[in-house]
Amino acid sequence: MNKLLTRIATAIVLVAILLVVFFRFPDTAAVGLLGVFVVAAAWEWGGFQGRPGPLLRVVFALVIALSIAGLTRFVPGGWQTDLALGIGLAWWAMATVLVLRFPIAIAPLWRLPCGLLVLLPAWVGMLVLLRSPQGGPQLLLLALAVIWAADIGAYAAGRRIGRHRLAPRVSPGKTWEGVGGGLVATAMVAAAGAWVLQLPVLLLVGIALIAAGISVVGDLTVSVFKRLAGLKDSGSLFPGHGGVLDRIDSVAAAMPIFALLARQAGLLAG
Repeated sequence: MNKLLTRIATAIVLVAILLVVFFRFPDTAAVGLLGVFVVAAAWEWGGFQGRPGPLLRVVFALVIALSIAGLTRFVPGGWQTDLALGIGLAWWAMATVLVLRFPIAIAPLWRLPCGLLVLLPAWVGMLVLLRSPQGGPQLLLLALAVIWAADIGAYAAGRRIGRHRLAPRVSPGKTWEGVGGGLVATAMVAAAGAWVLQLPVLLLVGIALIAAGISVVGDLTVSVFKRLAGLKDSGSLFPGHGGVLDRIDSVAAAMPIFALLARQAGLLAG
């Protein structure tokens, strides 16, 4: 099976698992499953310290676990949620600068705080969508679907017609043609999802395209930290995708933006 088909198959399996958990089990099961993914990503992020011992990874994963447990108490909430999502937006704006200026040195001491800024706003964004009275699980699945569509579309287009490299110093395989293919796939999935969920098509497509654009920054940002640590992949759990962090890097960037825009646009109101 080639790499594209492996990516598609892995995404289908993940969506199938989420469908069962979201619609056959209580809300706590969905929160727990998402939490496992985030904590696993935190474990992998601990590896960006260079040559960390297992204790550092355990401590960082524990910090993330305690943090998401605390954040879960007030989401969707009010100003606290907007603040967390706003912090995510600010971080990804700063991460764009890091990508553009690469190669750039980031001391190991600062890599773990960067992990907090990557993972915690993403967690808030997922909970905001999951707990929305306006079809929460469906909306979260749609957000994940459009982000994964962007990833798969970018990979397919980049492999077939990619000529102009996007960020050669960070990820030589990514191209502008791939970004275009990813945005086309995103628009198609978002339009179909909006029709199914009876949401404003143009509004949802616009939100999805912005989130998909930011998802590219998430992918490149994690690539920056992997290069700093001398790693090719963050892990090897998912065939065709690498580790958990390799699978959710684009989600981590896009999710707080998607949730923030959807919240401000009134799509999450009951």
